[in-house]
Amino acid sequence: MMRMVPISIGDRIALGVEVKLPKTTLLAVTADQGYIMCGALDIGLLNERLHERRIIAGRAVGVRTLEELLEAPLESVTREAKSLGILPGMKGRDAVARMWGNGNP
Repeated sequence: MMRMVPISIGDRIALGVEVKLPKTTLLAVTADQGYIMCGALDIGLLNERLHERRIIAGRAVGVRTLEELLEAPLESVTREAKSLGILPGMKGRDAVARMWGNGNP
């Protein structure tokens, strides 16, 4: 089953996506320039093999719900995310807030 929900972050609306799979759930929250995702996201792949795409993304591990994803500290982020001030340890919600327009919350 798949569920998509609007998520208020500041004065903006992000999109939360939850995909129930056998024995796991994929979670993502996306803004217009980037996204955060559960532990299934491969930051190394994005930084190394897909670097030309300049993907803005962050990964949180051990999360089971969209709310946990928003509140968890990011375990890793892409180089492009770092250029917007999105750093490991930052809460997912704060990272998404930087993923609109000019990167400011």
